[in-house]
Amino acid sequence: MNQAPETPATKFLRAARVPFSSHLYAYEEHGGTRVSARELNVDEHAVVKTLVFENERAVPLIVLMHGDRKVSAKELARQIGCKKIEPCDPDTANRHTGFLVGGTSPFGTKKKMPIYLEKSILDLSLIYINGGRRGFLVGVHPHDLVRVLQPTAVSVALDK
Repeated sequence: MNQAPETPATKFLRAARVPFSSHLYAYEEHGGTRVSARELNVDEHAVVKTLVFENERAVPLIVLMHGDRKVSAKELARQIGCKKIEPCDPDTANRHTGFLVGGTSPFGTKKKMPIYLEKSILDLSLIYINGGRRGFLVGVHPHDLVRVLQPTAVSVALDK
């Protein structure tokens, strides 16, 4: 388990010339960022979740959020001018991204979708985000994430 996998996400990062570090860990079903932060021995706040939502017209979008916070869907809808935003079910999220839930990366998704970033993520010097497979995170600098994904910064974090 010491060889980092090649995924659509790592191919995307290499093509965009984004430097990244690879971090493999033992994936636990429903363990989430708590497990990955523990396994990598990093602060859960620096582990960024890639969440797939849909608006009232079933248009998909991605939200990048700190591992130790959750998204206020109501506040997100208000900030981006939608009536309603809800998380996708796992099968729908998989169809939109091409990744299995638990291994969803914002890099190299099957469909291009708008990406929203919790703005306080930009205050971190390094983040750990899914590399396109369960049990695999990549370490990247937030400014590189902004450069290649061009996300819209929002302020929609809630305490877990």
